[in-house]
Amino acid sequence: MKAAGLMEIKEELTTLPPKKVLELCLRLAKYKKENKELLSYLLFDAHNVQIYVESVKKEIDEQFTELPKTNWYFTKKSLRKILRAIGKHSRHTATKESTIEMLIHFCTKLKTSEINFKKNQSLLNLYNQQLKKINTLMVSIHEDLHFDYKKQLEQLNF
Repeated sequence: MKAAGLMEIKEELTTLPPKKVLELCLRLAKYKKENKELLSYLLFDAHNVQIYVESVKKEIDEQFTELPKTNWYFTKKSLRKILRAIGKHSRHTATKESTIEMLIHFCTKLKTSEINFKKNQSLLNLYNQQLKKINTLMVSIHEDLHFDYKKQLEQLNF
């Protein structure tokens, strides 16, 4: 079975009564955790993205306190888990500024942590990839924000 296109779905949703649309949304949220998380964001957090980004930063801080520091392999796995969560939250907000803020916070936490990631090539590559991602995103944002983020990014470079 082939899935309908986005335009077809949009047209069909506009023809349905509100009660039916509500039922469909609840059914979507029921089966997938990601759908439920996105719906929760849209209903409760989308009105104030800055507070949402701050809560994500707190979540990142908590995950950094639980990082295993004795084994490089588990450290790398945990850092990738944090980055997956940042990616998910970035998709929810759909703004480049919030993604930049979360990635800068991640890089700052990694740099100030007790993990000497410069000794491990894969962790160093992971860090450098995030810096590249930040630079790529900064090209398309407003000049004033670009200047502010550039200052923060300079502190993260070696």
